[in-house]
Amino acid sequence: MPRAIWTGAISFGLVTVPVRLYSAVNRKTVSFNQLDSSDNGRIAQKRINPRTGEEVPYERIVKGFAVAPDSYVVITNEELDALEPEKTRTIDIEDFVDQSEIDPIFYDHPYYLAPGPGGAKPYRLLLDAMRETNKVAIARVVIRSKESLVAIRPAGDVLEMSTMLFADEVADPTRIDELPDPDDVKTTDKELSIAKQLVDSLAGPFEPGKYKDEYREQVLALIERKAAGEEIAVQEAPEAAPTEVPDLMSALQASLDAVRGADKKDAPKRKSPAASRQKSAAKG
Repeated sequence: MPRAIWTGAISFGLVTVPVRLYSAVNRKTVSFNQLDSSDNGRIAQKRINPRTGEEVPYERIVKGFAVAPDSYVVITNEELDALEPEKTRTIDIEDFVDQSEIDPIFYDHPYYLAPGPGGAKPYRLLLDAMRETNKVAIARVVIRSKESLVAIRPAGDVLEMSTMLFADEVADPTRIDELPDPDDVKTTDKELSIAKQLVDSLAGPFEPGKYKDEYREQVLALIERKAAGEEIAVQEAPEAAPTEVPDLMSALQASLDAVRGADKKDAPKRKSPAASRQKSAAKG
């Protein structure tokens, strides 16, 4: 059973819901160490003063914020501690908003909230109320001395909580130079119709389990083969051919035809109702 990483309570109005916080993800990445290729000795990371070339002991390390090249404002740990938010054990709900109003780009790290001792009924009441009103709670919480903006939303029989980015942390997409002016790019009704058909042909329910981290699986397989003593032959990647921009209408139609052809190939063969009735009559 996973261990709760935080315990506290959700507060909305005069209602308090005891909760326990659990991480909702288990990141799976392949980590490597840096080695010396001459003897596979692991490289040690040292803190070196570039002016003296000497290693700096940990007790002499301080925090500095760059205000100009080679110019820093030094901040002490005591000064930072004085600014830390009050370490409360409460998730304070400030607003309830429609889920459709939140752009997913604001979501950061996901967690699960489970009811704490004596919190089963108010937990269920909050979950049902949010589900039936289709609302998401926007709240603030202090975890590990850091105040976070969070969103709480129902997901089945559990409340999910995601830390959120603040508005000034999200880049403005209009500052991307490569974005074309909408007035300069026009599509035809026929192009849009075929594009919509292509989208509909590829549409289906979201099944998270069907998507795999294929690169990670290949890296792990490579490590296993090399650990077993297998010699790995590395092939040079072919040079990428210049990309030709195809005719948009032709590409859309060809894509749609390919999807429809694959659907016909994979579809099970069905007998017509008339044929089924004839077969049943022959048996009778």
